[in-house]
Amino acid sequence: MIELPSQIIFHTIEKSIKEYRRFSQRNLNISNADITVDQALLLFFLNNHSDFSQNKIGALMFKDNASVTRMIDLLIKKNYLKRHINELDRRKFNLKLTAVGQKTLNDFIPVISSNRNIALKGITKNELGQLNNILTKIINNCNPK
Repeated sequence: MIELPSQIIFHTIEKSIKEYRRFSQRNLNISNADITVDQALLLFFLNNHSDFSQNKIGALMFKDNASVTRMIDLLIKKNYLKRHINELDRRKFNLKLTAVGQKTLNDFIPVISSNRNIALKGITKNELGQLNNILTKIINNCNPK
């Protein structure tokens, strides 16, 4: 017999992720209604790892290449990113945050920090460690080597 979704851990995991994303988006909208959580995450990755490929960023964000391309194109259109041809390999391009993109990212850092603090309120470091260990075991069980 299959259990009801509300009775299984995967439902709770999925619900917690969706609630956190909605909560985060509401708080980002207060700061700047012109960007999504995923777009802000993309800016964060590019700011900290400008050498990452689009495929690597997509894997980190759990997005396919087409979704990442759409986000990049939109962020360029909104003047958050600039695209430059890679001088070493003209088939590739480099992405760099514009001044507007950098300011937006800087404005979001305290919002993101606050979101995490609120979401994790009352959870000890030990509990977070246990949760991380359990979720890592689930991931490893689903990805046999």
